[in-house]
Amino acid sequence: MKNLLILGAGGHGKVVSEIAILSKEWESIAFLDDRKNIKNVSGISVIGEFNDYSSLINKYKYAFVAIGDNKLRSIWIERLSRAGFIIPVLVHPFSSISNSSILGAGSVVMAGAVINADAHIGKGCIINTSSSIDHDCKLSEGVHISPGVNIGGSVTIREYTWVCIGSSVINNISIGTNVILAAGAIVNRNVPDNVLAAGVPAKIKKQVGVFEND
Repeated sequence: MKNLLILGAGGHGKVVSEIAILSKEWESIAFLDDRKNIKNVSGISVIGEFNDYSSLINKYKYAFVAIGDNKLRSIWIERLSRAGFIIPVLVHPFSSISNSSILGAGSVVMAGAVINADAHIGKGCIINTSSSIDHDCKLSEGVHISPGVNIGGSVTIREYTWVCIGSSVINNISIGTNVILAAGAIVNRNVPDNVLAAGVPAKIKKQVGVFEND
């Protein structure tokens, strides 16, 4: 029996749950969410809070983390994996994914997204609505590619970076860890770690927080 537990019943969780339903792979789907007094979201029951996961593994063998925060999403994926859950990949049926691409556990590909040949998508990535990842790209763990983003060929994007809505990255660019590329940015040069870049062409505007080791 393939039952799926989704951590996070907010807007992102709604989209993730719809993708899971459309896949017709799951016999049962339930949410965990830390907000009080939420019992049902989009017709799916909220059966507990995040920390209830350990008591549910006998019923829900599979778990998916629908949290928008890139680092926190990765932390929870690791926590669930250590507890024995299987972390699936969820793919909207109206997306296009090359057979030669690789998708890491806990990643989601949303409607209208395109992932081309030999792209490597790391664990816990979000490839959002109508975005495109061209050939030979390498996205590390916890990257969020927002709606309408276009990533050219042979681009590298490191851990926990957020590429915001409508931005574009030209071919052969390297983007660091924990970067924010602002909405509508056009990136035509490499971007170092821990910065916010914005504009056309994108320029570094400020430093952003550095993640501490867990």
